This record gives sequence, structure tokens and C-alpha cells, in this order.
Amino acid sequence: MASSLTRNCTRISKSISLRFMSNLPENTVYGGPKPQNPNQRVTLTHLRQKHRKGEPITWVTAYDYPSAVHLDAAGIDVCLVGDSASMVVHGHDTTLPISLDEMLVHCRAVARGAKRPLLVGDLPFGTYESSTTQAVDTAVRVLKEGEMDAIKLEGGSASRINAAKAIVDAGIAVIGHVGLTPQAISVLGGFRAQGRNIASAVKVVETAMALQEAGCFSVVLECVPPPLAAAATSALNIPTIGIGAGPFCSGQVLVYHDLLGMMQHPHHAKVTPKFCKQYAEVGEVIDKALMDYKEEVSKSLFPAPSHCPYKITKNELDGFLTELQNLGLDKAASAAASAAEKIEPSESRDGAFIAIS
Repeated sequence: MASSLTRNCTRISKSISLRFMSNLPENTVYGGPKPQNPNQRVTLTHLRQKHRKGEPITWVTAYDYPSAVHLDAAGIDVCLVGDSASMVVHGHDTTLPISLDEMLVHCRAVARGAKRPLLVGDLPFGTYESSTTQAVDTAVRVLKEGEMDAIKLEGGSASRINAAKAIVDAGIAVIGHVGLTPQAISVLGGFRAQGRNIASAVKVVETAMALQEAGCFSVVLECVPPPLAAAATSALNIPTIGIGAGPFCSGQVLVYHDLLGMMQHPHHAKVTPKFCKQYAEVGEVIDKALMDYKEEVSKSLFPAPSHCPYKITKNELDGFLTELQNLGLDKAASAAASAAEKIEPSESRDGAFIAIS
């Protein structure tokens, strides 16, 4: 008995000591802005294991708390907070206008809702091209202020590859992005598929390999022919994530609003990619619900008595009506009495609870 008590005391003592140690054991050290508990959060280790086993990796691009909660519940591996928020959420025609501060707001909202996926934040246009110092500073803000686990940057020019390497050297996980790079539409001549001729196809593969060499742990392949995506996936030792790149990548990513079919407005219709599969028609449901709401309000059908949960007893109502009359507000007292009778006329007569707004 004494021996058992001694063992328990020793165990408690060790636990208390551990809690106050400044140099916590390796398995309790943060792997990013959030505790990377293997049982709760997806980590780079998880993604590498899936890649090694040939298990497809699931990504979804989302921009706010509600969508992040849905991704979390669905068990999606990676949530990308994309600069496509510029088009999807803010209504711009390109990804270029969105600022870093705006992106950080989206990142924090997603981080509050998605507790399981690996969180990746896009570096918006104009925040990492000038120098490696600018790139590292921006990436640090995305992790520290945006609460992301990793960043993604576009393109494969020498300066962007250097930026990727500098960010990796700073201790931040980086994802590359080749093929159609929306931030480069000025030189691409618009949102155009890439890799459709020999030179362009070879360039995509070489750029992906250069990003791998720079230390990227994954590369997004956007809007390229499937054979090219297959070649890049084979040539790389890191996962490729396809978006409009066919089925031969290590994983796939789609935008939350696109895959749910939420884009019913003409603006959204023109920014919804033709490669996207819509797994639902949520936009139509939303449109119908809003029209039904408008009609019911217009016809005074909503709110009905069942939507009036806040009650006042008959005694309190009578006292309220008396006070209104004492204040010379006879018309208001009459309106209140009439409302009470209309909401629950039978209960009004019986002296039970009466609704009043």
C-alpha cells in the first residue's frame, strides 16, 4: 500500500515538474502556430506518409469560419486560405487586389474553425516579390498573425524560387504553385492553361523540380494537361496537388464555393472554373430560401406565433399597458394589447404567457 502511494506521488511530482519545465520534451513542442497533436491535427508527417503509401491527399480552399468548420467535420487533410478570396469573396475579377491584411483576416477566421486540417495561407501579390527579406517577413506574419501552419507562393522565376528557399531556411513550410499562376495573368495574357506545347510543358516540370530543390514540401499544378501532371508527379519526390490538372496528381484541391455549387450570381459564374465538379447545388437552395423569406415577410407570414419565443405574463402585460396609458401613450397600449391577442389569443384570455416583441 505504501509502495503504491509512493509510486503515485512520484508520478504526480514528475507531472508537476514537467509542466513547469521551460525545455519541454520534444513531443510536446509546437510544430507551428498550433499544437500539432498527431491524434488531432494533420501535419507534414501525415501528408508525407500518405504520399509514400499512395493515398490521395484532400485539399479544399476556404476563406471563413463557417466553411472551415465544415471542412474540419468532413476530415479534409489541408485547408488552403487562398488569395482567390479576392474574386470569390470580395468580387474582384482577379486575385491581384487583395492585401496581406485582408488575407490575415481570412486566415484567422479559418484557423478558429478548422482544428484538424493542416492550414496553408497564400502570399498575396506584391508581398514577396521585391526581396527575400520581404518574402520571409510576409511569411512570418502569415504564421504568427494568420495562425497558419505553412504558406504557398506562386511561380517559378529565379526570384520566387529564391524566395521559397529563404522562407524554408527561416523554418517555415512552403508549397509551390506552377502551371496557371493567377497572379501572373499580366504576362500570361489572362487565365490560360499552361503546358500545352513542348516548351511550356517542359518548363512546368523543370519549375516544379526547382521548387522541390528549394525545399518546398508540395507543389500545386493548376490547369495543365493530365499527361504533364503525371510526368511532374513522377519526377518529384514530394506530393503534387492538382487543380484542373487531371487525376494523376498526389491529391486534389477545389474551392469550397465552387464544389458546393454556390456560384449562382453572374459574377460568380464567370469565375467558376470549367474543370470544377459541383458536388451540390447549394446556390440554388440559397436563392430559393431567400426568395421564400422575402415573400413571407412581404405577405406578413413571417414571423408566425411559433417564431415568437419571448413571453410576458398577463399580469405583467396588464401592468405594462397601464404604464403606457399613464404616460399618455394610449395608442401604443392599444397596439400592444392587439398584438398580444393576435399572437396567442386563447392564452391571453386564460392569463397564461403572452408574446410581445
